[in-house]
Amino acid sequence: MSPTVEESAQQVRVAVIPGDGIGTEVMEPTLEILETVGERHGLDFTWQHHDWSCEHYTRTGRMMPEDGLDQLAEVDQILLGAVGFPGVPDHVSLWGLLIPIRRAFKQYINLRPVRLMPGIECPLRLPEGADIDFLVVRENNEGEYSEVGGRMYRGTPDEVAVQESVFTRRGVERAARYALQLAADRSGSLASATKSNGIVHTMPFWDEVVHACAEDFPGVQVRDYHIDALSALFVLDPGRFDVVVASNLFGDILTDLGAAIIGSIGIAPSANLNPEREHPSMFEPVHGSAPDIAGQGIANPLGQIWAASMMLDHLGHPQAAAEVVAAVEASLAVGIRTPDLGGSATTTEVADAVREQLRGGTGV
Repeated sequence: MSPTVEESAQQVRVAVIPGDGIGTEVMEPTLEILETVGERHGLDFTWQHHDWSCEHYTRTGRMMPEDGLDQLAEVDQILLGAVGFPGVPDHVSLWGLLIPIRRAFKQYINLRPVRLMPGIECPLRLPEGADIDFLVVRENNEGEYSEVGGRMYRGTPDEVAVQESVFTRRGVERAARYALQLAADRSGSLASATKSNGIVHTMPFWDEVVHACAEDFPGVQVRDYHIDALSALFVLDPGRFDVVVASNLFGDILTDLGAAIIGSIGIAPSANLNPEREHPSMFEPVHGSAPDIAGQGIANPLGQIWAASMMLDHLGHPQAAAEVVAAVEASLAVGIRTPDLGGSATTTEVADAVREQLRGGTGV
């Protein structure tokens, strides 16, 4: 990584929510890496630490305090570890923390890169010369994850559960336009996930809005894929994709599959973006709290580190972000890996290797 020109110090206030399980283990070394790269690029981080988690819920009955969103509104960005732990239902932890944050701060874009890092063996049999390097844009505020619905006659043979999907023109348009702009800046190819042959109202609406938006991007070729066929192609021919746009549920499933085909869900990052930067955005790894390995010191920190690099890019420091990713690649290339990638290194050893790559000034 070539030295950069000194920039005037930029104060950056970051809310840090390690959460549960391995989230608490991968967060601290990530903050150290951010401070290292921050020194090179004139970034002065102030950490606002929060213990909001399932443990917090068991003590207080809430995933975060009543004024939690007000506290987060004061920061520039949010760095999240992982949420979820046995004993607290997943819908309680998710709807008590992540979803309120995503919606209160209009983080309507969930951006997840799917990229096979150098030196990692892909679990798929790729054609000679094929590469995996694409972006998935997931609509992050509505769709299948609406609160509209309910249950009646609980516990009886007549029990009924109804869950409504909510798709608005505004919601689909802003996700589509964000994805179209990414595609225009890359190869000009956009894949749109749909299921309009079976879901006869919301998915044809999705298709119509996406293609209407595409008229403003004549250089982008849009192709619709039914979600079942698209999932198969993620496995059979992932190299064909460059940018993919999907609804909330479809995007959620596709990106976990995307994480699997790049070698480990422990690597994959995620950005919950407010593109207008009117509110803080939130950055997190995809891997979840992984209670089965929590406390063993073997959690892969690269998903959290990569998410932190996405935060740097969103802050307007693409060179700093690129240096972090290059340091991750360099550490992987010399074989320093956690067990999920076939190695024997600890969380600390992997993070230290990335930090040393940054300090050594190698990479980009």
